[in-house]
Amino acid sequence: MKNPFIPFRKVRAVIIDGRAHEDIINTLIKFNIRVIKTIKCEELYDAISYHPDIVIHPIDYQTLIIAPNVYDYYKDMLKNASLKLIKGEKKLKRNYPENIAYNVARVSHYAIHNFKYTDEKLKYYLEKKGIEFINIKQGYSKCSTCIVSDNAIITSDPSIYKECKKYFIDALFINSGYIDLPGLNYGFIGGATGFISDMQLAFTGEYQHHPNFLDINIFLKKYRKKPVILSSKKIIDVGSIIPLVYN
Repeated sequence: MKNPFIPFRKVRAVIIDGRAHEDIINTLIKFNIRVIKTIKCEELYDAISYHPDIVIHPIDYQTLIIAPNVYDYYKDMLKNASLKLIKGEKKLKRNYPENIAYNVARVSHYAIHNFKYTDEKLKYYLEKKGIEFINIKQGYSKCSTCIVSDNAIITSDPSIYKECKKYFIDALFINSGYIDLPGLNYGFIGGATGFISDMQLAFTGEYQHHPNFLDINIFLKKYRKKPVILSSKKIIDVGSIIPLVYN
């Protein structure tokens, strides 16, 4: 099964943090991409309250599972898109682990999460698609995972790195930090990236200051992915850029 975080062509739209800087938004628009800004999820703490990967998980290219807290907003925003929207069962609450139900990473035919806390409806649809589960302690698994190809990721999380290696997934382990996330000490690489075409991986800002800058670029080149820098500002965690390739 194709990974919905990796589009098979240029994307039609992306879902991104409603607070994202205008430089990021304008660059996406220049790529002729529709920008769907998230609404604040009032039940969450402020740093992640607009993060799309906290409230939305794409099962496949046509299907999104959305937290009931914000379901009506996206139902309206995406009413003209040929997408199936499913309301999740778990209503998100402010603090961990009550806020991680939809923050599931995907690579190859696996879903990566702390499945003790995953939304039951999301688990049902993943299993229905034949997705196998890699269970880890890290609940913010999508935030922590930059998906690079069908079988490759970048992460700063030791548990994700360790488990992925067991499943023969190519993983680049990088230093934590060096990515902004207002309200917290630092953000994560998965939350600061997202594909805008099958070959173009967008970064929210510049990452030359990251100690693994060269490693990241070599890894991307290995998988023939081109980094697209959306802003001249420092890279920032916006809760992932979720690509949409609807008709």
